Amino acid sequence: MFKNLIKRVLPKKRAAGKVHCVRHAVKLAVRNQAALRVLESLHRAGFEAYLVGGAVRDLLLGIEPKDFDVATSATPEQVHRLFRRSRIIGRRFQIVHVMQGSETIEVSTFRSGGRVMQNASGRIMRDNAYGSLEQDAMRRDFTCNALYYDVAAQQVLDFHGGWEDVAARRLVMIGDAAERYQEDPVRMLRAARLSGKLGFAVEAATAAPIGEMGLLLRHEPVARLFDELLKILLSGNAAGCLAALRRLGLTEAVHPLLSAMLRAADGGAQHVGLLALQQTDARLGAGKSVSVGFMLAALFWQDVDGRWQAEMGRGTGAAAAMGAAVNGLRDDMERGWGVPQRYSATMREIWLLQPQFAHQRGGRPFRLLAQARFRAAYDFLLLRAQMDEDLQPLADWWTRFQHASDADKRAMVEAAGQQSGAAAGAGGAKKKRRRRKKSSGE
Repeated sequence: MFKNLIKRVLPKKRAAGKVHCVRHAVKLAVRNQAALRVLESLHRAGFEAYLVGGAVRDLLLGIEPKDFDVATSATPEQVHRLFRRSRIIGRRFQIVHVMQGSETIEVSTFRSGGRVMQNASGRIMRDNAYGSLEQDAMRRDFTCNALYYDVAAQQVLDFHGGWEDVAARRLVMIGDAAERYQEDPVRMLRAARLSGKLGFAVEAATAAPIGEMGLLLRHEPVARLFDELLKILLSGNAAGCLAALRRLGLTEAVHPLLSAMLRAADGGAQHVGLLALQQTDARLGAGKSVSVGFMLAALFWQDVDGRWQAEMGRGTGAAAAMGAAVNGLRDDMERGWGVPQRYSATMREIWLLQPQFAHQRGGRPFRLLAQARFRAAYDFLLLRAQMDEDLQPLADWWTRFQHASDADKRAMVEAAGQQSGAAAGAGGAKKKRRRRKKSSGE
């Protein structure tokens, strides 16, 4: 059975001969104390435990990993009993989140690949059969993600030539690519992300099935697709990932966020979403925080703006028209698109505040300035002004206003009122407001 599993999972060029582990002696700079404590605790309890996947790959590339995953011989229940602050999550693939201070380390049990539950299309629905380290390596997706680091021995354990593939910056699927994408279609998005983020060339056999199999993504849970697409947006090289999506043929409308991302790329410098992605990449490169809600607001602005303009074209006031446009997308975003409420709430607030910037008289500017989302909405106005030069004077006014002294703020508001009054006077005398006649019953 084990030999049959090897033949089914491994690609033909790597299936010849006995599969064995190559150990590469190397001292990786693992500075994450939380991951080291988890490994030490598992070893003390008598279990095998290794750093695995993206963290090992990134350390070999000289990149400081953002996340550290651990693979172990301990079952999820044993891991959970060992760490007081932990919880077992997942149905398809049970893993354990171990909390160490403010960090969370993901711990998975070696999988055997046996008793895998698949649906009619071949997608894996459950894979919780546990086995050896060698068997676990066969269940990994790409060779660069199937590297295990033994911290104590200072060795990288390699079963599929991942060491050479990382050195060559080459992305290679373990096993038959079409079968592996059938098992988990999200691997196609992961291929685009790793290629774009790391600059890896996708091996021809790994890339070949993607164009035809991309439609399988339509059957994936929308929340899972959203999470994977969000990783692309937060990769630090969103432009490179979008280019990789194009190269691999992942252009089908499988999720509104993917469609919005591709529209931003196609729109070039004339799309507010692309500007937001470029700013996000720059901030991540500088080690700064980013707002997911702001980025999503920019990507979907084209949809909202179209609805806003249509509503105003029917005679609806600017603020009410924006409210109608936002409400039209709200249910879709939170239910049909898998966008978490914490992000969609930020998006709505940024959009709803845009019409308020047109009000520069009376107390409205002061009330807008006091809004919790003012800064995000103002930054969004600056993005819009880069696309529409007619908005630049308005953006400049708000730039001066927020930094002005209280006295200067009052002067700016008064000047805006006088200009508005002069404009009204130039248009002729104001019409007298007609008083409504009282009915006899009043």
